[in-house]
Amino acid sequence: MKKKKLLCGILAAAMAVSLGACGQGGGDADNGGSGSGTEAQGASGGSYDQVTYAYATFNNIPTEEDLDTVEEAINVITREKIGVEVTLKPISIGDYSSTVSLGLQAAEKIDIFESLGDFNNCVSTGMAADITELAETYASDTKNLIGQEWLDACTSEGKLYGFPTYKPIALTPMVIYRQDIADELGIDMGQVTSVEELTPVLKQVKEAHPDMIPMAPVQAGDLGLNRTFGQYDTLTDDMYTPAGVLLGGDMTVVDLFSSDVFAEKCRIAREWYNEGLVMKDAATTTSMAAELMSSGNYFCYMAAYSYPEEDTAASLSVQSGGLPTGARMIGDAYLTTGDINALTWMVASNTDVPEAAMKFLNLTYTDADVINLLINGVEGRDYVLQDGYVSYPEGQDASTVPYTAQLSCGTLGNFFLMYPNVGTNKESLDWELEQNKTAATSPAMGFTFDSSSLKTQYTAVNNVINQYLPGLMCGSLDPETEIPKFVEALNDAGYQEIISAKQEQLDSWKEAN
Repeated sequence: MKKKKLLCGILAAAMAVSLGACGQGGGDADNGGSGSGTEAQGASGGSYDQVTYAYATFNNIPTEEDLDTVEEAINVITREKIGVEVTLKPISIGDYSSTVSLGLQAAEKIDIFESLGDFNNCVSTGMAADITELAETYASDTKNLIGQEWLDACTSEGKLYGFPTYKPIALTPMVIYRQDIADELGIDMGQVTSVEELTPVLKQVKEAHPDMIPMAPVQAGDLGLNRTFGQYDTLTDDMYTPAGVLLGGDMTVVDLFSSDVFAEKCRIAREWYNEGLVMKDAATTTSMAAELMSSGNYFCYMAAYSYPEEDTAASLSVQSGGLPTGARMIGDAYLTTGDINALTWMVASNTDVPEAAMKFLNLTYTDADVINLLINGVEGRDYVLQDGYVSYPEGQDASTVPYTAQLSCGTLGNFFLMYPNVGTNKESLDWELEQNKTAATSPAMGFTFDSSSLKTQYTAVNNVINQYLPGLMCGSLDPETEIPKFVEALNDAGYQEIISAKQEQLDSWKEAN
């Protein structure tokens, strides 16, 4: 039976955090047999390969004791099925990419990790192992589930480097808002069809509620405006550091930051900032949208979701402790290679248990019990299940239960195996799958850029982007004076070399395909 719930993860730091619905269907697979590698005595007295699974969470990091309970429940399954014991390593979304990168450099025990919006960098820097043969031997069920078209988006030079999260993938920009405030002020959000039309709404909210901040950031340096650029393809870069993009259906690689569409979004951000419509420290805050909205001091935020408005609103309402929530689409979905491989699960290149890691990764796509433990925790303690729907125990919410990773539900494994949230519509799956089929698609779908020869330029360019982009996209920097400085600094850092290399590789790919 098809079941689903809303994908609740924002592709943050590198993703662009896209939230959406998660779902459940039945079934699990047993690929049996233990691989070689590090072994340890398990609680039951046997020897099991030890696998560390590092995942990003948008929820609170649980205490060690509470995490151990979930870990042991998973290991009861994995010891029997695949001869493996798993150590869970939840990492706050804002720290995830740097923590994993530094950990792998220091030979820390991390066997499985997610690309979190930066597939290309994970491959070019040697963080990810070539899993072509491992996947065929130990994860054929997952390969068959995902299909070759999506797997192709996770390859480089013919080698497979990971599995994309299995979910409806066509992301649509939306504004997530307080339904009770909209009702109180007589605001018909159904009339809002673009980010430009959102400005008078924010002003109306500010006038009626001077102490409320109308627009919350999704996360530090991100008001969600980059979800509204329209049809643009970052060509395997993440959305926060795009070095050379395609705009529309053109196959010419261009500088996004010199474009009219970028300047216009920055002007909108500046207007909102100057009129007090956004958080003043949005460029640097450590808080994220879910936390801010739960405080009751904000009206809305913008993100991208791959599910209907009703489901999006219902799931996010659950995450905020029942706050009346609405969702309104303010753009169209657009599919790129990066949308598929942005959240790619990879095996670390320096793992000492590659077979065991691949077997556990396979279970996150094929075993309903494993993935629901990862997302929801322990039934009765962390969540309750009624009529096939999941909710928090009475009097509890995401901030008070001992363990939950529900806001990461669209970033882990197979969300079709996850329990649906209370209030979501199980019949929405047909709509979601149709979106995947009908969404406009980049002409460079399937292209991945090899940046290995441009590491120096990428480091310098990314430093410049991180210096300017958060302030420009959150309104604290004046685009009239700062965009020219931004572009000049980019070019000094080797930006045009990256754009030229992308164009050359794209032309070769186009000719071959």
